[in-house]
Amino acid sequence: MPITEIEGRRLKLSHLDRVLWPRTGTTKAEMLHYYASVADVLLPYTRGRPVSFVRTPDGVDGQRFFQKRPPAGTPEWVTVAETLRKSGEFMEQVQVNDLATLMWAGNLACVELHTPQWRAGAMEAADRLVIDLDPGEDRTVIDCCRVALLLRERLAEDGIETWAKTSGSKGLHLFAALLDASPHAASDYAKRVAQELEGRHPDRVISRMTRADRTGRVFIDWSQNSAKKTTAAPYTVRARDLPTVSAPVSWDEVAAARDPEQLVFTVADVPGRVVEQGDLLAGLLDPRAARALPG
Repeated sequence: MPITEIEGRRLKLSHLDRVLWPRTGTTKAEMLHYYASVADVLLPYTRGRPVSFVRTPDGVDGQRFFQKRPPAGTPEWVTVAETLRKSGEFMEQVQVNDLATLMWAGNLACVELHTPQWRAGAMEAADRLVIDLDPGEDRTVIDCCRVALLLRERLAEDGIETWAKTSGSKGLHLFAALLDASPHAASDYAKRVAQELEGRHPDRVISRMTRADRTGRVFIDWSQNSAKKTTAAPYTVRARDLPTVSAPVSWDEVAAARDPEQLVFTVADVPGRVVEQGDLLAGLLDPRAARALPG
């Protein structure tokens, strides 16, 4: 079992040749290499936040489970934070604050990283707005792009700047930086905007949760702003058939996309994009971008 030292932490890396994505033959070692390659741009989006993991120990075609509590044997040097559960009890969760923790989690086949829109210890202070665009039956991510452009324009009317990333699955995620907002207020605002867009474009947009009503339209999911919910973190790998990544995209790419394949990015693609384009979500991290929600 190889032992490596990362940032002064000794890690035992196991089963590096295990294939996690059978369709492409992508191994755990390749996933770890990807995460190490993008750590500088990924960690600012997970640092200081409780992280939930999607684990696939036997690969994405095998058993998978969503893990919130720290896995058994979590090292003492891994930072954990307490979060409040619906029951009123507190639960510990891992924070992925550094490269060593990211590699440790990846070695446990924690393929996906999910975070809430608030920082540890500040559950009632949302610093991000997120809107998840999910294509219904007979729709694709290209339809999500058209709706994303409408949302970008609508939020700009309220002085709110937005950034986009692929979900790594079928849709798009839009983000904005918030100032002095609560998850409840963020959810209410996102829902109000979604309903407004549905009123303007009822043939293209739906804001209601009912799945049967989504056929032929794009669902604007405003609910991920809830304090209890999480969203796939920027740059996380997804446990899909392909080792796709929830990758930041420019608005020029969103506007120009005509084929869904143009917005599919894998662990083989994203490091090169980062070298060439930098972090396309970087503006979200700038404190000057934060805006208060309209009253």
